[in-house]
Amino acid sequence: MKRLCLALLLMLFAGAAVAQGSYPSKPIRLVVGYTPGGATDIVARILAAKLQESLGQSVIVENKPGATSNIASEFVVKSAPDGYTLLVGSIASATNMVVYKNLPFDTLRDLAPITQLMSAPSVLAVHPSFPAKNLQELIALAKRDPGKYAFASTGSGSSPHLAGELLKLRAGIDLIHVPYKGAAPALSDLLGGQVQMAFQTALSAVPHLQSGQLRAIAVASNKRLAQLPNTPTMAEAGLPDFEVSSWNGLFAPAKTPPEIIARLYKEAVKALAAPDVREKLNAQGAEAVGSTPEEFRAYIAAEIDKWGKVARASGARVD
Repeated sequence: MKRLCLALLLMLFAGAAVAQGSYPSKPIRLVVGYTPGGATDIVARILAAKLQESLGQSVIVENKPGATSNIASEFVVKSAPDGYTLLVGSIASATNMVVYKNLPFDTLRDLAPITQLMSAPSVLAVHPSFPAKNLQELIALAKRDPGKYAFASTGSGSSPHLAGELLKLRAGIDLIHVPYKGAAPALSDLLGGQVQMAFQTALSAVPHLQSGQLRAIAVASNKRLAQLPNTPTMAEAGLPDFEVSSWNGLFAPAKTPPEIIARLYKEAVKALAAPDVREKLNAQGAEAVGSTPEEFRAYIAAEIDKWGKVARASGARVD
């Protein structure tokens, strides 16, 4: 009987080893919490094409917008931890932890960080019809007419929302927050002039800024963007220590086997190192990262701490 039990155990372990060794054996889904066309969607599709080449399986981008990407995150959290349903998360994976009162999951507990994919500074952009040409003029206008001007975000509690709240706090102004279900619809209304301004990820904003469809007020980073050499940093424009970087990262459900996490990390980093990928990202003001799972986890924890302070100071909360 003991021998039979031992044999069965050995068969189970062998089967598990074979299953892990043959990963992936079916299509992989990259779940995105925003509508198509935004920065996160762009990064997901660049990554999907590369992973499909290296893994030899179809890699499908699936958009599940809503609740500042919480719908997509919860979907992945509840998925089987087998490496076939992954999340391309954003800075919202950190900020949602501090603005949502009843979040049904914990990013660091229920998701397994694989690697940070990219980082891109935010740009405070305005519609060309907006009369302010620089940050000081924008602040003066907002102080003269409090509550008149609106800023768009990719959703309540998102990075663009908290960046706008940080601007309000630091400049002592009153702006109306208009949340959208992703970067694409927010950008669309900014381009159409329905809202006056927004903190836009450089990845999605640079083409429109270079074409003149939008006007850059300042870059929320510690140095100017090569793609926008005439646009000052927020510090140069008069608000020091004002840095907002949007980022994307790859996650799996918690309890995904470490062998699969390691394989996905290896392939994702290889994809990010490809010259064509770096060129696509750099051309639009973004930088490929490729951190280890441990480094990415530590970065997320630091982001939760940073934006938690802003959320508490501004009172930004979502029921």
